[in-house]
Amino acid sequence: MNSLKMKKVLLLIILFTGLNALVKGQEYELKFHIDGIADTTVYLGYFFGESTYVKDTALVNSNGDFQFDGSKPLARGMYFLVLNKSRIFDFLVSDDQHFKLSTSTKDYLANLNIEGDVENQLFIEDIFYNQKSNSEAEPHVAIIRDSISSPKKIEEAKKALDVLNDKVMAHQDEIIEKYPNMLIAKIFLANRRINIPSTPEGSDPKEFGYWYMRNHYWDNFDLGNPSLLRLGRSIYKEKVEDYLDRLLLQQPDTITAEINRMAEVAKKTTDTYKYLVWTATLKYQNPDIMGLDEVFVNLYDTYFASGEMDFWANDQLKKNLKDRADLLRLSLIGNTAPNMVMMDLNNQMKSMYDIKKKYTILYFFDPDCGHCKTETPILNKFYKSTRFNVGVFAVSADTSMVKMEKYIKDMNLNWITVNGPRTATGSYHNSYDATTTPTLYVLDEKKKIIAKKIPATRLEDFLTQYERIQATKSSNP
Repeated sequence: MNSLKMKKVLLLIILFTGLNALVKGQEYELKFHIDGIADTTVYLGYFFGESTYVKDTALVNSNGDFQFDGSKPLARGMYFLVLNKSRIFDFLVSDDQHFKLSTSTKDYLANLNIEGDVENQLFIEDIFYNQKSNSEAEPHVAIIRDSISSPKKIEEAKKALDVLNDKVMAHQDEIIEKYPNMLIAKIFLANRRINIPSTPEGSDPKEFGYWYMRNHYWDNFDLGNPSLLRLGRSIYKEKVEDYLDRLLLQQPDTITAEINRMAEVAKKTTDTYKYLVWTATLKYQNPDIMGLDEVFVNLYDTYFASGEMDFWANDQLKKNLKDRADLLRLSLIGNTAPNMVMMDLNNQMKSMYDIKKKYTILYFFDPDCGHCKTETPILNKFYKSTRFNVGVFAVSADTSMVKMEKYIKDMNLNWITVNGPRTATGSYHNSYDATTTPTLYVLDEKKKIIAKKIPATRLEDFLTQYERIQATKSSNP
């Protein structure tokens, strides 16, 4: 009797365990019904950074029903449906991953009905709320943009827009307060501007505003939250680049230190850590501001050469980054420029270090390069008219001495011009970042690099500013 009871208990445990495993097996189950489609294939897509990807596939039955399910939960973020290669509507996937969305091809958004998910209900209602607010704002925006609007009308329109904006903020605040942990609340906060309070008495308004913005920039945005990578707009990248460009002193040490600090926050998840480091690395590989390529070298050394990014960076990627970093590190601003000894038209070897001017312009060009034919006359005019004590060491990238001779004659050049491939010091590509032409470097009297990849039109202004800075440093040691 006891044996029979024990068997029954064991059977119930087995049945319960099996049923529980079956329930737990579906970590996500997204059901859909769309009137107007049948017997076709739809795709579940998602965003990551600036790109979109396909996560799952489903077959639509004859009634327009289909579902996506899986044994592992979906990453939190914004997803979308794809039908016939078109993205038809977006929705959120957060903590609750068992819900149903129903709609119609007549108007996917207007007919959308949500069952079993409060967050998507809030998401859709917010879309409609914003559409209504935008419609109300349009006439006021038109008045502001109209060049014949009177100052009074413009002021009234701005006040009306402020009222509308306050209503939108109040609408969002209500949701944030009620559902602080929901993804939609994080999205609202991530998109908010930092409001700078009144300047304390005795403080400089600009300085106070700058430091307040810098110190509070990330108050509403968690760099370690991977769901902020999976939104319809690449706000993560926008925020990072805006902060680096607008709020930091554009110097390599300052930027590198701040990226390292940000990376420590992003390190909470592998997705955010990888994305932040890679975004910054790409940004400074070919920076818009002179001298910031040093940031790229610093990031390579810290995160790739060290093996820190080995959890995703393969050997080929690391090699490519290494080659670029090794090339850049030889010609960073502040470094001594490697000497070059190359052949001139008279078959004489000329050394760049033999130029004894206060400044040396190192100019890489190609006789067949269209941009060089525009840049060279500008440089030549500067060389002949500048008040600065300048010498030029021009390096032709082409092996042809005939082309080089014709170029010198056509351009009426009387500076030192040499043939790059005919060298006693090895390929200049191993010492200088000059993969494209024209490329221009400025060296001081000790052959230290003080500028690189600067257009010839800016040389006069640059040297004027440079000497002003040097004079200030001398007077304030």
